[in-house]
Amino acid sequence: MTGLRLAPAVQATRILGVGSFQPERVVTNDDLSKIMDTTDEWIRDRVGIVERRFADADLKLVDMAVFAGSKALANAGLSPSDVDTVILANCTMPTPIPNGAAQVADRIGVKGAGAFDLNAACAGFCYALGTASDLVRAGSARRVLVIGAEKLTDWVEPTDRANAIIFADGAGAAVVGPADEPGIGPVVWGSAGDLVDLISLRDDRWIFQEGQSVFRWATTQIAPIAQRALDAAGIAPAELDVLIPHQANLRIVEAIAKKLRANGARADMVVADDIVHSGNTSSASIPMAMDHMRAAGRIKPGDVALLIGFGAGLSYAGQVVICP
Repeated sequence: MTGLRLAPAVQATRILGVGSFQPERVVTNDDLSKIMDTTDEWIRDRVGIVERRFADADLKLVDMAVFAGSKALANAGLSPSDVDTVILANCTMPTPIPNGAAQVADRIGVKGAGAFDLNAACAGFCYALGTASDLVRAGSARRVLVIGAEKLTDWVEPTDRANAIIFADGAGAAVVGPADEPGIGPVVWGSAGDLVDLISLRDDRWIFQEGQSVFRWATTQIAPIAQRALDAAGIAPAELDVLIPHQANLRIVEAIAKKLRANGARADMVVADDIVHSGNTSSASIPMAMDHMRAAGRIKPGDVALLIGFGAGLSYAGQVVICP
């Protein structure tokens, strides 16, 4: 026997607070029609987006993560010293070294924190949330600040009609800590690596995706994964109050909701539609949507919500949470 000691474990975790940040610059469909062959009607019909936010050149991904993370701490009623770990989910840092999480932690004031970036693209926040929950439950962390932040406009060719109409910039965050009762269910995750080429970089510079193939995959494969997350948490579809899928495309969001309702989810289940005014912000989309819905009174503390992210990799992850 080595006498190896383990950190005290906890049985349950929950989201303690959320926050988000978006750049000030609003870009409408009409704005885009002035620089590419598109129209407001064409964009609304295909992806459901009316407007999105673009960051100016001097506003960095790390800046947006700091703003969102600080707001999440304030919403949780915590100070930076109450957090010991920071996870930054993203796929659009300008360089792989240094990572963004350590910079974010230092600027927020979380000194000496465990800090790392996590890249699961649009599934990144759900991956990071599951990781944070398990870190707290295992005793490896006390409270974890989880941030999804993206500056996708750095990686989208500005006149590419297929992608420039979709992607946008922003950040969302959540604080994860111990709880008396479960507030974060088991993460259900996976990947379809054989489809990795459906979303990639063209010329090692610009985001490229096979839009129709990704649409078919998402509208057929994600609803069963969402049901698996419900099953893992022991939640029946009828008990679900809120659905917050990755805001990839309004048609995909509606298709997932329709299939869950066909399987027993209620007609009054609240469905996130943040993409209409925020665009696709990859790993930021789920926490940003949750924060916007909280601020608008569309969700309330104690609501049972299903989060489900999916994107490049192709990676997917989801879990049931209790809204803070």
